[in-house]
Amino acid sequence: MDDYLKEALEIVKAQASVRTMVEEEIASMVRRLADSIRNIAEGVAPVGEPGVAAASDPKKAVREKSIICLESGKSFKILTKKHLGKFGLTPDEYRAKWGYPKNMPLVCKELQRERRKKMKDMRLWEKRIKKEA
Repeated sequence: MDDYLKEALEIVKAQASVRTMVEEEIASMVRRLADSIRNIAEGVAPVGEPGVAAASDPKKAVREKSIICLESGKSFKILTKKHLGKFGLTPDEYRAKWGYPKNMPLVCKELQRERRKKMKDMRLWEKRIKKEA
């Protein structure tokens, strides 16, 4: 195993110890870092911004445990108004720009399921009917 791969594995290992990462994220990050470290060592100029280019597919941006911001290339559980504001976008403008449905929540799939389950457990529609009666 070459030194570049070992260095990349150490970096990804440290990153994975502080945040939840899915298998494909880990593999992708190791590959990207190893290539970047090799390019730096060999004096090759970086080509563009790899984070944004790799995450430019809107269909693949919403994952089980994360959502990739297609503007910054960074991974989050929730895309907030504050983060999108850094790029001069509102959540609605972001959805329109990247072709998402207007009512789609900008959160990871796991969090969507948790929220849906909580709302069903609260049964607010039953409480509202009782108050009206």
